[in-house]
Amino acid sequence: MRRGETGKYAKSTVGGEQVRAFIPTPLPPMPPIRMGNGLQSLGEEAALALGRLDGVSTLLPDKSLFLYAYVRKEAVLSSRIEGTQSSLSDLLLFELDEAPGAPLDDVAEVSSYVAALDHGLARLRSGFPLCNRLIREIHGVLLSGGRGSRKEPGEFRHSQNWIGGTRPGNAVFVPPPPQAVPDCMASLERFLHATEDGLPELVRAGLAHVQFETIHPFLDGNGRIGRLLITFQLCHAGILREPLLYLSLYLKQNRALYYELLDCVRREGDWEAWLDFFLKGVKQVADGAVSAADRLGSLFQEDRSQIEGTGRRAGSALRVHEALKGRPIQSVPSACAATGLSFPTVSSTMELLVELGIARELTGRRRNRLFVYSRYLEILNEGTE
Repeated sequence: MRRGETGKYAKSTVGGEQVRAFIPTPLPPMPPIRMGNGLQSLGEEAALALGRLDGVSTLLPDKSLFLYAYVRKEAVLSSRIEGTQSSLSDLLLFELDEAPGAPLDDVAEVSSYVAALDHGLARLRSGFPLCNRLIREIHGVLLSGGRGSRKEPGEFRHSQNWIGGTRPGNAVFVPPPPQAVPDCMASLERFLHATEDGLPELVRAGLAHVQFETIHPFLDGNGRIGRLLITFQLCHAGILREPLLYLSLYLKQNRALYYELLDCVRREGDWEAWLDFFLKGVKQVADGAVSAADRLGSLFQEDRSQIEGTGRRAGSALRVHEALKGRPIQSVPSACAATGLSFPTVSSTMELLVELGIARELTGRRRNRLFVYSRYLEILNEGTE
């Protein structure tokens, strides 16, 4: 269905040249979304995949381990889309106060993403609504470190921004003028909480993501906040108990199509083509996360069995193994703190885990050594290369 342009243009002068900024029509789309057989069944498949993913969070022996690692993988991917060069290993080392060779601004940005996610979820769990105030709070945490810290953290923008090109006059897309942003975001907030339109929550999340990206309410960090908003919506709606769905890998792999579909919504009102892409992504990413959780569960069990066969050293080795499951890169002092074991015991236990092929030493040094749970990190790293 072609609805035509899903907004109007406001003309203004920016930097001495005429600019046409796009102001989107409030959601839901009119005429209404045609779910049809294709979109209906895609929505059902995506919802089932989310149900399986939500089940994983109750079946994992220690879901906090999976969450810890999975959230950090997403932070790296989402920040990579915005141009940072930081890797998952860089982030884990940074959190250990060791970040050799990593661009510090990049790692600080990724670390701020983790903090922003944690902040948003803590607020939602305390009963705070998913609203513009919370979105601004999350943005404030996201831009608290790294290069965006001078770009009005926690504030809707007060100047014109643009996407593509070197200035608004030659941009690929110009979002609403700054004076229109508060009204646009107020409309979006009302849509997030609407119940009378009969839209499934997954569809609502897909529509809200496009609207947020179109409004582009901040000077920096819009992409990261827009992707986080999807997860927050699903947690707020009770579809997910834990923040386990992240579309960054899917959007990174399909970047050109993603931007083309956002543009298609704005120019032609083709929300259905966007939802087809979005729901396929939700299913693919949810299935991938379930598979990763299964593989990690098998890996942990396999390695535990191997350790149990080592005789009297097994007790301390199992405790160090647990510490590595909690944080897949560890120094000896950090593993001592996590296990309560002495420095010599942890040192010799790490050597045992290296002999068994479970851990690997990273530095090649004799002092201040770092150990990585190799196969665990390999599973997590898939797609971040």
